[in-house]
Amino acid sequence: MSKIFIDSVTHSYRERELLCGVYLACKTGEVVGLLGRNGCGKSTLLKIMFGNVKAHFKYLNINGQQYDKGYLSKNLSYLPQDRFIPDQINVIEAIETFCKTHKQKLLQVPIIAKNLLNKFYHLSGGECRFIECLLLIYSDAQFVLLDEPFSQLSPVWVEELKQHINEVKAQKGFIITDHLYRSIIDCADRIVLIHNKRNYTINNEEDLILHGYLPGFTV
Repeated sequence: MSKIFIDSVTHSYRERELLCGVYLACKTGEVVGLLGRNGCGKSTLLKIMFGNVKAHFKYLNINGQQYDKGYLSKNLSYLPQDRFIPDQINVIEAIETFCKTHKQKLLQVPIIAKNLLNKFYHLSGGECRFIECLLLIYSDAQFVLLDEPFSQLSPVWVEELKQHINEVKAQKGFIITDHLYRSIIDCADRIVLIHNKRNYTINNEEDLILHGYLPGFTV
């Protein structure tokens, strides 16, 4: 079974220590949900794993090999919070870039099929985000980091996105963070919380209350 893990992550931002000794791992066949309050370092941790941010210290291992930047493995995809597909290319060009292995599955998705020749500047913000998510879910990479994939989508698209993740999960490993924590809980096999600079294993909602992520009651 293939695996990605990052260990002993230490990082500061503007003289404030953000992460201290953080560990995070994911195997193929599982979805790891990453939760934490605003500013706790979730997005920074994903950027460190991918290689967009240089940590003060870390150890990153993908399938038994150490990497300084995860993207150098050519086996790690990353969805940032902001749009990353250039407006000037069309959907089929993006598919050809990211999704050679799972291309046929992706072409069967209705929103993809009807927009193949459309450039991204012709799409709405929600359509762009949904299609960007699909491109990385069905990408050639074995491991996928998704930073807030649900937050900009309608509830119908959120549910559909979960189905697509489940569709390819047997061959891939996902690490997902989002403020829509119930959507994370619904689709994740494991939950990790970033709190007070460190990582905590979460087994149930009571643990989220214990560590201060949720108030002392549920709604």
